Amino acid sequence: MGLSLCLVAVLRGLVLKLLLFKIAVFTPCFVSHAHAVQPFCHDDESSALLQFKESFVIAHTASRYEGAYPKVSQWNSETRNCCSWDGVECDEETGNVISLDLTSSCLFGSINSNSTLFSLRHIRMLSLADNNFNYSQIPAAIAQLSGLTYLNLSGSYFYGQVPFEISNLHMLSYLDLSHNSDPDTTKKSLLLEDCELHGAFRTKIFHLPNLQGLVVRFNENLSGHFPEFHERSTLLELRLGYTGFSGRLPSSIDKLESLEMLDIRSCNFSGAIPHSLGKLANITFLVLNENNFIGHIPSSFQNLTQLTTLCLHQNKITGSIPPWLGNLTKLELLELGKNKLEGQIPQSVSKLMNLENLNLNINNLSGFLEFDMFLNMKSLTHLQLGYNNLSLVFGKTNTNATRSKIKLLGLGFCNLIEFPNFLGYQNELEWLSLPGNKISGQMPKWMLNTSVDTLVALNIRSNFLTGFNQQSTVLPWKNLGRFDVSYNMLQGPLPIPPPSIQDFDVTDNKLNGEVSHLFCNMSSLYYIRLSNNNLSGMVPHCLGNSSTSLLMLSLGNNSFHGVIPQLCSNSGSASSLRLIDLSHNMFQGQLPRSWSNCMILEGVVVSNNQLVDTFPSWLGSLPELKLLVLHHNGFYGVIEKPKMDVAQFTKLQVIDLSANNFTGVFPSHYIASWNAMKSIESNGLKYMSAEWKISLLNGYIFSVSDVYKMIVTSKGVDTPYQVIPDVFAFVDLSDNKFEGEISDLFGKLKALRSLNLSNNMLTEGIPSSLGNLTYLESLDLSRNKLSGQIPQQLTQLGFVGTFNVSHNNLVGLIPQGNQFNSFDASSFEGNPGLCGDQLLKKCAPSSSSPSPFPTAEEDDGDSESLFKLVWGFVLAGYISGLVVGVALADIIINRRALSGWLRSYLTKMGKRN
Repeated sequence: MGLSLCLVAVLRGLVLKLLLFKIAVFTPCFVSHAHAVQPFCHDDESSALLQFKESFVIAHTASRYEGAYPKVSQWNSETRNCCSWDGVECDEETGNVISLDLTSSCLFGSINSNSTLFSLRHIRMLSLADNNFNYSQIPAAIAQLSGLTYLNLSGSYFYGQVPFEISNLHMLSYLDLSHNSDPDTTKKSLLLEDCELHGAFRTKIFHLPNLQGLVVRFNENLSGHFPEFHERSTLLELRLGYTGFSGRLPSSIDKLESLEMLDIRSCNFSGAIPHSLGKLANITFLVLNENNFIGHIPSSFQNLTQLTTLCLHQNKITGSIPPWLGNLTKLELLELGKNKLEGQIPQSVSKLMNLENLNLNINNLSGFLEFDMFLNMKSLTHLQLGYNNLSLVFGKTNTNATRSKIKLLGLGFCNLIEFPNFLGYQNELEWLSLPGNKISGQMPKWMLNTSVDTLVALNIRSNFLTGFNQQSTVLPWKNLGRFDVSYNMLQGPLPIPPPSIQDFDVTDNKLNGEVSHLFCNMSSLYYIRLSNNNLSGMVPHCLGNSSTSLLMLSLGNNSFHGVIPQLCSNSGSASSLRLIDLSHNMFQGQLPRSWSNCMILEGVVVSNNQLVDTFPSWLGSLPELKLLVLHHNGFYGVIEKPKMDVAQFTKLQVIDLSANNFTGVFPSHYIASWNAMKSIESNGLKYMSAEWKISLLNGYIFSVSDVYKMIVTSKGVDTPYQVIPDVFAFVDLSDNKFEGEISDLFGKLKALRSLNLSNNMLTEGIPSSLGNLTYLESLDLSRNKLSGQIPQQLTQLGFVGTFNVSHNNLVGLIPQGNQFNSFDASSFEGNPGLCGDQLLKKCAPSSSSPSPFPTAEEDDGDSESLFKLVWGFVLAGYISGLVVGVALADIIINRRALSGWLRSYLTKMGKRN
């Protein structure tokens, strides 16, 4: 069956209305409207309808329902206005035919894609139900009626496959294909694969009499659950994978005694796998992958002797691998990976001589394992044992090793200390994965001659390799698509892959030299990571623009210099770029303006270079940009407000402009536009990352992801974030020359975890709105010119672990309570006017009698109050005969605050006089 098609297979003799897309039970009817002025149809549509009529014979036996009559009989060329014809409705304004109802019209004959019916492009509702189309197939040309919202072809003797093109009718809300039969068979199937179904699936459908096939997979928004089965079922095939079906499998599932195929992968089923499932003696295909099943593998499964496929991959199944699995000798595919299985792999598995694919990856399996047992399995081509606690033991080369034809081998984290010798006898290897072992030294020469024509993926990351034991830097594998040797100790020049390469990762080695211009020939590159090596020279300017598929360019922590290559400069080139990381190099000049064409770019990281440029406001229009890290460069000047009064950087979550030469006031317009920082709702991802699926030769698909990282600096201490949760936001504008006051708008960025504005020239007070940032973990406002008191509202910051307001002009009592009691003196030093327990400096006690001098809280800057205060000092000076009154008036205008001793001095002077 063509299971990749929508409504793929034959709907044969199934008494069921298939209400697709909305799964709504309703019966739209065709309504004739009485018009004051009858619309007049177009000549071409009138002609098309007449030709359609002439292609059929009128036969009263063609319609079965009472009241049937040939609606087309009165259609003729003399009555030119087809809008007045029976069954035809036109648009009142345009005159186009929008509805055609020929239900029960006694039509007999075949219909094909050349029919003039399909030239009626404005039609929205069409019913040809209860006619006889002589077992012809539904024409693929139906897709030309793209405006259809209603289509009823029920009871009209169509048969065969429903055309894939019907899935292109995106406006369709009602589809009825019921009561159509294939005269040559009695098999009855309901196949609604990948049809954008949504809503709740009706459990009554499981109980339809004579139903043999039910396939609704790849409808992610379709929910449902299994019913209880009280009677025996005729179902042979049941596929619900990649839907929202959930709940438990009922113990009554054994009523499906005819079932041969059950596929419910990637749903939300849970609970234990019912023991009764082992009673389905006819089942050959059992796939329960990617659910939440718990418990053990039911012992009753040993009765399923017809099984060819058993997949329990990615659940929460515990216990050990049962030895009786070796008795299921018809098995061709056995997937138990990504579970919680423990213990050893039983020797009985080697009896599965028909087994082609065995996956035990990512469990808690342990013990020493004789690898030769797998070489005896004559059909085995795909073997994955990695990410367990196994220690593999390899025997000397034997005849089985030379006969074995392994295509995929996964032995990650299997305590290997060298490349297994049997690999030298494999000439059909396609995928070899040996990460996380203890393989050291140079790759042996025989390994470089292994499967040079067939190998498409090689992963040997996280070992101790030092080189490739060959003079040439060109890798020998002709069709290599994935090459991952990251986190080794490779020395020498950068290895050069073939033009077929798609994923190239040499991160964290000791490679040196320049990047060869041969990389410009690699037009299929998705992913290139050269970070953390000793590479130098200029990066070839063709890199990136040579590929239209490039997703990531990561060159960080090397010694590259020169101008940054242009990316996205040509139409379509590098238009898929998601992340550019050029940090910790010696790049010079400006950021390429062509980057504004990288329309799905998520991250720009160019920190620690020698760039000299103004703020890249032109990146603000990129709709997906999440990270902008310009730290430690020569960016300079005033950041101007955007010329267009539209939101900029709306998805930005990390911005680091620190250690540059920016001046002036940071525009509040940008802060107001940072919408992604205002929400604390997860976008469904665990961490901020870029993820892709890449297809290699021979049908291999693998996932590549890069988790975004960053460093948060406060109090001179760098705190690395190896992952950034998707609800976090960070702002670092420190070590510049920003002026003005701290904007109140920062208080609206609810997702902020770190805010660093230190080492600038900011003035005025700390806005109390910062107390709204209840998820803030680090706040650094040190080394500015901030004045006034620390707002009491900041005590609401219950998660703040790092707080620094040192070296400002702050005054008054340090707030007490919550996290503030845990901050030491270094958080507040350099503010002579501050007092409190943290500084071991008591504040002056307040007097019980009213003071003639306003406190800092009372002095709100009101000009009238200030006038009265100044005049009071002048008058006191006049009475006392001293100049001190006038002098103090001058001081208060400039300082606007008086110390306790000065108040006392004036009081004494007043008493003396």
